[in-house]
Amino acid sequence: MRDSDALDNNPYVSRSALEAIHSQVYGWALSRCDFDHATAEDLMQQAYVELLSGNARFDNKSSLKTFVFSVVQNLARSRFRRLSSRLRLVKKYHAETVETTVAAIEPVANDDIWRAVRALPARQRDVIELVFCRDLTVEEAAAVMGVTTGTGRVHYDRAKKALRKRLQLWADK
Repeated sequence: MRDSDALDNNPYVSRSALEAIHSQVYGWALSRCDFDHATAEDLMQQAYVELLSGNARFDNKSSLKTFVFSVVQNLARSRFRRLSSRLRLVKKYHAETVETTVAAIEPVANDDIWRAVRALPARQRDVIELVFCRDLTVEEAAAVMGVTTGTGRVHYDRAKKALRKRLQLWADK
């Protein structure tokens, strides 16, 4: 890495390295917000602000890709935590509005495999996406998810078994 390529507040991060993983990180951001492009762009912008400002400091203990995926994951969690608390308030006072809104934002999957993946519990779905779509190892996926490697392996194994069973049922129909 050239010295001029390093970020001022994050010396172990280079602009060229961020550019190299940008499309993969954007894909991860898309999946964190049900493939809403505007929200994914907001998440990406927030992640880059965190990196550029030094609020999210990369210390070279993992790969840069794992670190940036974790930043996006954490930002998405905090964003949707705020939204879910607002939805609870709205639901308390306007139940019909919430049902209409939630039904409108649920993604529709035509592909059997992705329908099966989306039916998995959240952690299993995340580990499958990180490993198969984002080319991370199970260990790196566990780090992004904020769980131990052993827990990540358990979710990965259970997800594969659940997918195998569900896809076999659909194939037998």
